[in-house]
Amino acid sequence: MSDLPRKAVTRTAKLAALPLGFAGRATWGLGKRIGGRSAELVARELQQRTAEQLFKVLGELKGGAMKFGQALSVFESALPEEVAGPYRAALTKLQDAAPPMPTRAVHAVLEERLGAGWRKLFLEFEDKPAAAASIGQVHRAVWHDGREVAVKVQYPGAGEALLSDLTQLSRFARLLGPLIPGMDVKPLIAEMRDRVSEELDYALEAEAQRIHAEEFADDPDVVVPAVVHQSEQVLVTEWMDGVPLAEVIADGTEAQRDRAGQLLARFLFSGPARTGLLHADPHPGNFRLLPGGEDEGPEGWRLGVLDFGTVDRLPGGLPETIGTCLRMTVAGEAETVYELLCAEGFVKESVALDPDAVLEYLLPIIEPAEVEAFSFTRGWIRTQAARIADPRSPAHQLGKRLNLPPSYLLIHRVTLSTIGVLCQLNATVRLRDELAEWLPGFEHPAPA
Repeated sequence: MSDLPRKAVTRTAKLAALPLGFAGRATWGLGKRIGGRSAELVARELQQRTAEQLFKVLGELKGGAMKFGQALSVFESALPEEVAGPYRAALTKLQDAAPPMPTRAVHAVLEERLGAGWRKLFLEFEDKPAAAASIGQVHRAVWHDGREVAVKVQYPGAGEALLSDLTQLSRFARLLGPLIPGMDVKPLIAEMRDRVSEELDYALEAEAQRIHAEEFADDPDVVVPAVVHQSEQVLVTEWMDGVPLAEVIADGTEAQRDRAGQLLARFLFSGPARTGLLHADPHPGNFRLLPGGEDEGPEGWRLGVLDFGTVDRLPGGLPETIGTCLRMTVAGEAETVYELLCAEGFVKESVALDPDAVLEYLLPIIEPAEVEAFSFTRGWIRTQAARIADPRSPAHQLGKRLNLPPSYLLIHRVTLSTIGVLCQLNATVRLRDELAEWLPGFEHPAPA
């Protein structure tokens, strides 16, 4: 019924071949160096071949494999440039596209979920998908009332594929670790597994999107398409044009990048306060930049937000401890920060740390909150990643002794992902303004 490989043995074989392929290319590279080619040229070619194989397989498999690739893609800016170069193009491909499901399979799902007369619901329906992602693909259509809509169709067997992929990926997580310096990918994969049922439930996704669409209906900065119809494996929402954020990253002007970055930060920090929900999948494929009127420049552009399949439910908004810790860290109040971290479980009772060392560890990370406007760059995030990833550094040793409470896991990932996208945009953002308005416990510190 679908071209998505559904048999566990098929998918496992493809994924299991990845580490073997990595080892084979390392042997090939050694042979090239023995043959006289420079180590630098061989390493570059080796990285490129590795990226091509890794992301080709992840994209073809869709499911959890592709979702994992999308999650990694937002951290590309943290990679050293000599590594990032060969990977960047392959990573970007995962943000917006994947091999499509056959037309006959799409029609079969629509008939099963919308009924034999499903075509009567649409004035027009384009068989060629407008986008294909990890668990479903999107078709452009015209609803029977004349509205242009996006029809999201879930791949048959997507649930089985998600669990199978993520289980297999977790078995060789250590091999994937070097892709993102300073980040343990195993908890990322585990968290994805825990949310599989939510990701597949289009009723939950529709509810989250409706809440956001209602809250942001008259917002001057953010646009969320309304939900038109929902059934199992099919979700119909209003169509939204605009410039994909991946295109802004690749070709946008400085003004467009800054505007996109400001709006992204505004939406992700204001969402929990306004809706009690945190959009938890901030990769560029889920956002559009919508131009304003002809007489408006980039300041009139708005942010379009797609895909509410992964959200964190935060009825009280983001925890006040986060804002208070940020404010106290900027103020240099080491003892208070340490006490708050201990109380929230970031420091286990069996561990004793130097409060001043903890403050020194945190200060570079919260640098964007210290100034009126901060320029997020690949160079900055690489410095942070290298500082934390180097086993010889005090920051690395201290970081290993800190603990991330389960309730903060998704918030932490979304924050890191957002910073990664801001660095890809190379955007200058007034982050402190957004934190002061939307983050409980945070106030404007004195400008640095």
